[in-house]
Amino acid sequence: MNYKRFTLAAAVAALLLTTGCTTSSEAGPSNEGAQAGYPVKITNCGKEYTYERAPSRVVVMNGGSVAEVSALLELGLGDRIVANAQSYGASEVDGRVDAIKKLPTGNIKLNDMMDIPREAMIGLTPDFVISTYDGGFRAEAGFATRDDLAAVGANTYAPRSSCGEVGTVSGKPTIEDSYALLRDLGTIFGVQDRAEKVIADSKARIAAVGTKTASLPKQNVMMIIPGMAMGGEFSSVGGNGLWNDVMAKAGAVNAFEGATQQTFANLSREQVAKADVDTLLVVNYMSKDPDADARKLLAQFPQWDAAKNKRYVVLSDSVFLGPSNHLAVEKIAQVAHPEAF
Repeated sequence: MNYKRFTLAAAVAALLLTTGCTTSSEAGPSNEGAQAGYPVKITNCGKEYTYERAPSRVVVMNGGSVAEVSALLELGLGDRIVANAQSYGASEVDGRVDAIKKLPTGNIKLNDMMDIPREAMIGLTPDFVISTYDGGFRAEAGFATRDDLAAVGANTYAPRSSCGEVGTVSGKPTIEDSYALLRDLGTIFGVQDRAEKVIADSKARIAAVGTKTASLPKQNVMMIIPGMAMGGEFSSVGGNGLWNDVMAKAGAVNAFEGATQQTFANLSREQVAKADVDTLLVVNYMSKDPDADARKLLAQFPQWDAAKNKRYVVLSDSVFLGPSNHLAVEKIAQVAHPEAF
C-alpha cells in the first residue's frame, strides 16, 4: 500500500495506494535501545538490512505523512531524529503537533515535492532514513537511493504497506499495517516491549468500542478532505484506504467504498446527494475552520440523516497509517452511535 500522503495536491493523488510487500524481523530481547540485543535483521521492500546497533542519526522524509515521525515519538525515540521533514499541523494526540514542531529539521532547503533532495540528504550523514513509501528512494525524482545511503552507512526503511511502485494497488490497508510499522521500529531500535505495549493498548481500546457497537446497525460514513479537491468539489471523497478498517471497527461502513477502486472517489454532486450518509467525517487538512467545512457540507445536503441529526466528526492524522488509529475508532463511534456511549 503506497502511502504517498498529502502535503501537496499531487501527493494526495497517490494517497494510500496499496501494493504487496513483506517485512520480517529477527531480534534479540528488548534492551530499550542498548546494544546487547543486536545485530537484528529487517527485510524491507524485498531487501534485507542488518542493524548492528540502534540508529542514532535518523532522518524522516516528508511524503505528506506524519505516520513515521509520530510512531517514533510514540516509542520515545524523538531524540534520535536529526532531521524531520514531516508536519501536518493537527492531531488527535494531545501535544503531538508541538512535539513535531520542536524536532530538528536539519535546516534543509526542500525540493519542489517538499522533501529532502539527494545532496542534502547525504550531507546530513544519517545512519537511518525513513521514507513514507519506497518511491522516496527514487533517483529519477532527485532523491538519494537506498544504495546511495548504504554507501554512507545508512540503513533505509519504508512502511511495509507502502513498498512497490506508485499507482499499484493490491489488497486492503488495515490498522494492522500501523501495528506493523510500530513493530518494525521497535525491532530496529531495540524497544520491542514498548512497541507491543502501544499496540496492546490500542487493541484494547478498539475492542472496547466493538463491545459497545457490535449489536447496533452499521452507520454509513462519508469521508472527505475539503481542502484537497483534485479536480472537482467531490474529488477527495474517501474510497479505499485504511480508514475503511477504522470505520468498520467503529461500527460503520464507508458510504462510498464501492464507488471506486481507487483511493479517492471523484463523484458528481448527484451521486453525493443520492447517498445515504448517517455521519460525515471531515479530514482537517490545513483548514482554518474544519467545523465550518462540515457544517457547509451538511447544509448542502439536508436530506442526509447526518444533516438532520447534525452528526459529523473532524479528524486528522488518526484515520491514516500511524500509531493513533484507536482514537479515530473511538471518535467515529461516539458520533455514529451516541446511544452506546
